[in-house]
Amino acid sequence: MLTRNILAPSSPWPVVSFDFRCQVSDKLLTRRYLNYGHDRGLKKHNSLRLRAGFWDSIKSGFLKNNTLQVIETPSEPQEDEEVLPQEFVLIEKTEPDGAVEQILFSSGGDVDVYDLEALCDKVGWPRRPLSKLAAALKNSYMVATLHSIRKSPGSEGNDQKKLIGMARATSDHAFNATIWDVLVDPSYQGQGLGKALVEKLIRALLQRDIGNITLFADSQVVEFYRNLGFEPDPEGIKGMFWYPKY
Repeated sequence: MLTRNILAPSSPWPVVSFDFRCQVSDKLLTRRYLNYGHDRGLKKHNSLRLRAGFWDSIKSGFLKNNTLQVIETPSEPQEDEEVLPQEFVLIEKTEPDGAVEQILFSSGGDVDVYDLEALCDKVGWPRRPLSKLAAALKNSYMVATLHSIRKSPGSEGNDQKKLIGMARATSDHAFNATIWDVLVDPSYQGQGLGKALVEKLIRALLQRDIGNITLFADSQVVEFYRNLGFEPDPEGIKGMFWYPKY
């Protein structure tokens, strides 16, 4: 079987193997970007790293040389350039029988709730009402998906397409975003697709100038997210959940 990794030309992210399942817990992780195009270089040169308090970064959205910079409201409204959804092939495989399978990434939010329910069943997540699932997708700031598209020889126009991964983000559309519901079909885990999915979602958020990115992770996958640049419990800040006392 031949396998090719096909990444978007502008993407700096490599695809490496990792097999994981994301679950919600009270572990807060955050990733703060100030210059994502040189993120790795900043990590290597501490003297050039731009750091600041977690809450300061949330309130300001812009930091420089460890000092808080206040962004003045423009005197005249400025129209933001629309960032179009991304869609491209991550991996292409050729099977011995000649069939070709492509793994397609998309940030366009094309998700069928029944397909998502079936994917949640595969990873062992509890079922949620379809109406709420649809509302969650509709109200998300961004929904990223991975689809498998299988093309058999002589069957043009009859491609088999199935949902194999998803992650979504909610946001205030200005400074902050939180990633939710990261999942990959178990039969496709261990190929680096989970890592690629999160990285591509992060990059799509950064292209919209959303720099404070958080998520909640089970203790078993904290190191996975740490390797992607997230920091657990920044400055001792804890994720907290409300529970009724009665």
